[in-house]
Amino acid sequence: MASNAPNAPVKVDDVSSLGQRWYVLIIMMLVYTISIADRYVLSTLLGPISKELNLTDTETAWLGLPLALFYVTMGIPLSWLCDRTNRRNLLAASVAVWSLMTAVTGYTRGYIDLLLARVGVGIGEAGGTPACNSIIADYFPADRRSMAMTVFALGAPIGAWLGSDIAGFVSTSHGWRAAFFVLGVPGIILALIIMVTIKEPKRGRLDVVTEDKAPTIMETLRFLWSQKSAVHAMTGSGLSAFWGWGLMWFTPLFMQRTYGMDEGEAGSMLGWIYLIGGIGASLLTAWVVARPTYTDPRKIARLLAVVTALATIPSFLAYYTRDLGVAQFMWWLFIPAIYFYIGPAFALCQNLAAPKMRAMAVAISLVIANVLNLIIAPTIVGGLSDFFDATGGGNADSLRLAQLILAPTGLWAAWHYWRAEKYIIEDQKRAIGYV
Repeated sequence: MASNAPNAPVKVDDVSSLGQRWYVLIIMMLVYTISIADRYVLSTLLGPISKELNLTDTETAWLGLPLALFYVTMGIPLSWLCDRTNRRNLLAASVAVWSLMTAVTGYTRGYIDLLLARVGVGIGEAGGTPACNSIIADYFPADRRSMAMTVFALGAPIGAWLGSDIAGFVSTSHGWRAAFFVLGVPGIILALIIMVTIKEPKRGRLDVVTEDKAPTIMETLRFLWSQKSAVHAMTGSGLSAFWGWGLMWFTPLFMQRTYGMDEGEAGSMLGWIYLIGGIGASLLTAWVVARPTYTDPRKIARLLAVVTALATIPSFLAYYTRDLGVAQFMWWLFIPAIYFYIGPAFALCQNLAAPKMRAMAVAISLVIANVLNLIIAPTIVGGLSDFFDATGGGNADSLRLAQLILAPTGLWAAWHYWRAEKYIIEDQKRAIGYV
């Protein structure tokens, strides 16, 4: 679908002020914050929920299945819509839906009710991240997107802290249902702010684009599949999610079983690691990728490979040790690395896709990541834990062994980042020239 008359990109300062760009970026970050908090609250409260509902570890893992399935299945069509319609309106509606359903989760009375409420959360969240990514790309030029996406990624550690520390505190004080309500209401307010204060930017205004229609899903898939670096980068980010978030899904329950903590204590310990370590890692990433030498995408891919490989070591030791102090120290080393990859990986995905297929490319990347970290990883860990559990009543050692089997997969993610480096320059040129 080439065209001989591409539109020249405009200068970023001609279409938005610095203050406008950063306001939009902060709002997008808050959207991401709330979406992450709505996921972490369930992980934090697995202990009291599974106890009240008398669930096995496999059934506990399946609590994340409805969100994941509908997030994945609705992500592609909503991203298709995002590439063709008003992204601001779609984003506001998505935030309102998932936040309302998070609050509704607090009113459920059984396993099936809880699963159905999480379906609504998944449908809402499916339209959120692709819209955020696409809007940000039209406020920040290609050479600043790594920085912008890393700032956007700050929502992950802040959201994790809210969904861990605050949710755990509310649960121990007022019960686990109250925690869902407390974390759901702010998103409804944010949806109204988006509708009132954010303007829809012209699509692709900072890039060379044409007036041609956006590529179809199959055209996008074929193009991304032809980009070897995109395949490796998206696989690497998916495996990073599988490794990192897969381990962290059961970690609050692991801490409660192994060290006798309640959900408030476990949530507080992990929450502060998420907040301080995650923000520190994200800001360090933003500083690194903002340096002139890191406008070369090969260096970003190389950095992702090194950091992920090194962080695999503490990710294993955290579950191998039986000393809480050692485990906590290992989590301080391992957890920040989970956040380190988010911004650069999103930026690579953006820059390896043509301007009019970016939302779809992000959605495809998220499908890969969420199938791996929300469906496959928890199911594997929960299933292995039940398999190794001779008592059938929730065993700390069986869950430990399951986590240890998952931990080395960080090396697999690092290998894909390393392979992406080889092809990335040529593929980025192809993406820019695809009109």
